[in-house]
Amino acid sequence: MKQILLFVFCANIMLVKAQYQFTGEVTDGYENQSVYLSLIENYRKSSRVYADQVLKETKTDSLGYFTFEGDNLSPQNRIYSIHIDGCNETNSGGSHFLKDCYNTQRVLFIAKKGDSINFPLLSNDQALCEIASTNKSSDLLLEIEGLKEEMILDFMTYNSEANESLNLRKWFRTFKEFGEANDEPLAELYIYDFLSDRGNETHSFYLSDVKISPYYEELALRLNSRYANASFTSQFQNELKADKMLVNHTNKNARSSFWPYLLWGGLFFLIIQVAYFNFKRRERNKKKNPFDILTSQERTIMVKIAEGKSNKEIANELFISLSTVKTHINSLYKKLHVSSREEIKTLL
Repeated sequence: MKQILLFVFCANIMLVKAQYQFTGEVTDGYENQSVYLSLIENYRKSSRVYADQVLKETKTDSLGYFTFEGDNLSPQNRIYSIHIDGCNETNSGGSHFLKDCYNTQRVLFIAKKGDSINFPLLSNDQALCEIASTNKSSDLLLEIEGLKEEMILDFMTYNSEANESLNLRKWFRTFKEFGEANDEPLAELYIYDFLSDRGNETHSFYLSDVKISPYYEELALRLNSRYANASFTSQFQNELKADKMLVNHTNKNARSSFWPYLLWGGLFFLIIQVAYFNFKRRERNKKKNPFDILTSQERTIMVKIAEGKSNKEIANELFISLSTVKTHINSLYKKLHVSSREEIKTLL
């Protein structure tokens, strides 16, 4: 019992002195390999290993155990990664591509100065898949990865265009609620990186969501409250501003480009309407008796012309002046679309 207490006391003394301690175990074949601790300030660079992110390097021992300890971490939570590089830099073939290795094992986690974290080897020999930590936020990124896998299975099970929209709406809500419930803006940034990634099927839905949802502005406030001076806070604010400008510009262009079509469509409709009414008017005129548009006096004079009477004879019989007869005859020509007395006779 005394030995156990002595061990715990010594371990606590070491932890206070080291400020943080990250330990873990790797699978067979990774003994005596390099292990790297990296700080990820740019959340857009969380998908793989970058050389400029590396803080420290150590090696696994002959049993596959490794330890990182020191006092060079931020007193606030940050996103870190530990990865085991199974590639040999001196291999003649060269296994690295863009500073990455196909044989890398890696874990992302949240930590700060003073944390004690262990990455145990699972019973199925899986390394860096579980986190035991004094920091309650450390394993949030692993949980988010689990949600991503559930989302992918959901889409694969019901793969249709109609279901895609419903699924996206459901999973955006799920991820947002998860981030808010755990009260860690860093985890929400990790989610945001996934949902807003231009290479993902989620991006187009994100652009429509950012236009109407207050969530993203609220996340900006949470980041500014918790991590006001961090580079990733200003990075997020700038990206959000740019995305909102993009959405507004797209909507403005869509509205602007719509007006010419609307104007041309209105003009075309007007032309069709005018043509239709002219056609209907001509049809009505065809069916209409041409004599209906004549006055009673004009019809009487038309009959007299058909009888072969002269203008003077018509004037005498109707007791009107010769000039009045001529005026009525000119009106007859216009209304009946004729140009001679002979044409008038053919109409009767």
